[in-house]
Amino acid sequence: MEISQEKIKYKRISKRKKNHIPCKKNNESNLIESIIPLPWTIWPYEAKILIILVGIWSILGICILGSSSWWVASREMGNWAYFLKKQIIWTIPGIGLFVFVLNTNIRNLLKFSKIIFYILFFLIFLTNITGITVNGSSRWLVLGNLNLQPSELIKPFLILEASNLFAHWNLIKNDKKLISIFSFGLLILLILKQPNLSTASLTGILFWVMGLCGGIKLSSLSSFASLGFITGCISILNNEYQKLRVSSFINPWRDQQESGFQLVQSLLAIGSGGLFGQGFGLSIQKLQYLPFMYTDFIFAIFAEEFGLLGCTLFLGFLAVFSYISLRISLKCRNNYTKLVAIGCGVLLTGQSIMHIAVATGSMPTTGLPLPFVSYGGNSLIASFFIAGMLLRCSLESTGFIGIIGTRKSLN
Repeated sequence: MEISQEKIKYKRISKRKKNHIPCKKNNESNLIESIIPLPWTIWPYEAKILIILVGIWSILGICILGSSSWWVASREMGNWAYFLKKQIIWTIPGIGLFVFVLNTNIRNLLKFSKIIFYILFFLIFLTNITGITVNGSSRWLVLGNLNLQPSELIKPFLILEASNLFAHWNLIKNDKKLISIFSFGLLILLILKQPNLSTASLTGILFWVMGLCGGIKLSSLSSFASLGFITGCISILNNEYQKLRVSSFINPWRDQQESGFQLVQSLLAIGSGGLFGQGFGLSIQKLQYLPFMYTDFIFAIFAEEFGLLGCTLFLGFLAVFSYISLRISLKCRNNYTKLVAIGCGVLLTGQSIMHIAVATGSMPTTGLPLPFVSYGGNSLIASFFIAGMLLRCSLESTGFIGIIGTRKSLN
């Protein structure tokens, strides 16, 4: 009933446009319509709420980044807005990519995702050989003037490739299943080799959830989960710094000047925030007491400045975002867009929860950015891409755009 009323409204709007006399307002509306694929009036309410949430998240992120980075930027770069300006510069292409994805059919993204996926796969392989080592981990690849982090940029294409595999799992030939699973497994191993346990874990969780929603048997998923857990344990045993992080996670106060320093300072920042926080811009820990205060531990600065109330509101924000993502996936008209929506929601909210868990000492210290908030162009670009796909899935659920006319070949 709701969809039929929207179709009637859409036809009326289209008819009105044809009979309307051109004027200044009409030119403005044409500009807006060239940016969005559907008129705002017939957007599903989930899409309207989602774009508002993404806007709030990105604006909040810029504000928090500016507050957490100004001291270190002024001391080390001679310009208090150094990191803030760079983040805003990266936001512009991020929004451009968001608009591009919003105007691209999911089926078209699925078509070219495999090529980009394997290009980034190869770049991750190169990162293990020629990448820059920072804090014991080789995650960065220098290409000219660009510093790329392929393990961040590949995240949207992980979602698309997993959707291609799991959308019609029971209809796909076994050889294709084996090749795809082997590729995903090798990718996780390459990310572990950097070593980057957090991103590897997030990737494994993403595949597991999408496989569950795609209809894979629980027995098979349990086997994959066990294999992943064993692989993670082997990685920790083979990397000394990961061992130190696990031991410091268990008892950070035992070695609070060395291995437990980051976590102790993060907990001090969160604890000193109290109920209402120190106030925006008034954090003490960001005065170079807390390492990586504008990247891996930015949530601790947020907690110090906004307190328990601010943290509760942010967690509530993530809960609303998760609910809207779930609503979008339930309304999708085919398995591909349904799984893409699930993957986008899982990755953005899952990565946020893992970041918060690290800052609060709920899981071992690891480098995982907070989407739309932590400093970094690679993470920001990937986050906008994923948010654009999620919004596109919502718009395609109306049936006005993105309808698949022919069945995709599965063999």
